[in-house]
Amino acid sequence: MFYTSNQKIQRLLRFGVAGCLSAAMWCMGEVHLRGQTLSLPDVIESVQPKMVKIFGGGGLRRLESWQTGFFVSNDGLIVTVWSYVLDSETTVVLADGRRATAELLGYHPQYELALLKVDVQDQPFFNPDLSVKGVPGTTVLAFSNLYGVANGNEQCSVQSGVVSAVVPLNARRGNRRTSYQGPAIIVDAITNNPGAAGGAVTNRQGQWLGLIGRESRSAESDLWLNYAIPAAQVTMAMDLILAGKTNENLSVDREPTEPITLELMGLVMVPNVVARTPPFIDQVTTGSAAERSGLQKDDLIVEVGGKVTTSFKDLQNRLRQIDRDSQVTLMIQRGDQFINVTLQANQR
Repeated sequence: MFYTSNQKIQRLLRFGVAGCLSAAMWCMGEVHLRGQTLSLPDVIESVQPKMVKIFGGGGLRRLESWQTGFFVSNDGLIVTVWSYVLDSETTVVLADGRRATAELLGYHPQYELALLKVDVQDQPFFNPDLSVKGVPGTTVLAFSNLYGVANGNEQCSVQSGVVSAVVPLNARRGNRRTSYQGPAIIVDAITNNPGAAGGAVTNRQGQWLGLIGRESRSAESDLWLNYAIPAAQVTMAMDLILAGKTNENLSVDREPTEPITLELMGLVMVPNVVARTPPFIDQVTTGSAAERSGLQKDDLIVEVGGKVTTSFKDLQNRLRQIDRDSQVTLMIQRGDQFINVTLQANQR
């Protein structure tokens, strides 16, 4: 379930053993489950067309530029994790090698999930209404593009394991590098690998159980957690995004005569150099409203007035809807924490 950074040899051995077991099952060609004989290759083959490889931002400071996702509708809707990979133009590679540019429909920062849309039709998909629950002892398959080994029509990697527990992450000890708090499916398989986040976890019959969460490591104990967000939680976040709560249309008719600006608040943001630059704070002006409210360099502004900001440009659009004499409520992400901040630029 867990491994530490100084156990690389053990990790490789486990990975090798898992590979041998997987190869053995492929040679047998079938598995026995509740009295039924199912072809494991057929189950895996039925899931692979639902998976996608996602490529986008990254490459700096050894950050990988790939992750995983999967279809949740027959008209090109894809769910994945919210990460820096989606900060620039995002390319999705289907199981058959076709490439498409994805549109970011929105994301839910506290669930750490995002929805993408590509222009494809009649694609095999996981139906959220037909998902199943994972319970301890359930044998599972984890599909992902771990280590980015699949770039074209290569299939996603598959790992086998069991559900060890279903627990709330916010009840676990340790300062973990993930902000997700909610029920989590703990799996006995090393899914916490670069690029695996956003992959699908199914049972041995190919029914959808959950989505592989972002890499999670305790800063105190250096333990890694292999977990999946249950399908029910993923569906809930998808519904919130599709309801328009993260992508409200901005109307210029509502703009005040004198809107608030970043300069009035005392904020200097990271330069807007790509199409979807994240709204990171680069500097906080001494004596400004931003400094008085406790904002800091490297804080990420994720909401303005309860509305999600997906980029520097989006942040500017949000601020244009607020009068300079009004209070501004921000939600910022600082490390693993989400913090609400209220400031007023004209307050002296």
